[in-house]
Amino acid sequence: MAKQDSKGFLLRLDRETMEMVEKWAAQEFRSVNGQLQWIVAESLRRHGRSVKRKDSDNGQN
Repeated sequence: MAKQDSKGFLLRLDRETMEMVEKWAAQEFRSVNGQLQWIVAESLRRHGRSVKRKDSDNGQN
């Protein structure tokens, strides 16, 4: 994901969930943070709630 103005927050996950996210991120060649950002953005998109971004994304997600 492109770096934009962002807001940080604390997210607590149980150990098994975190391990699954870490494994998935590694398979996708992303950081855990990048993977979580992608999961949220993809969920929003699938539910018709995505925010239109004005960066030079060029549809690469």
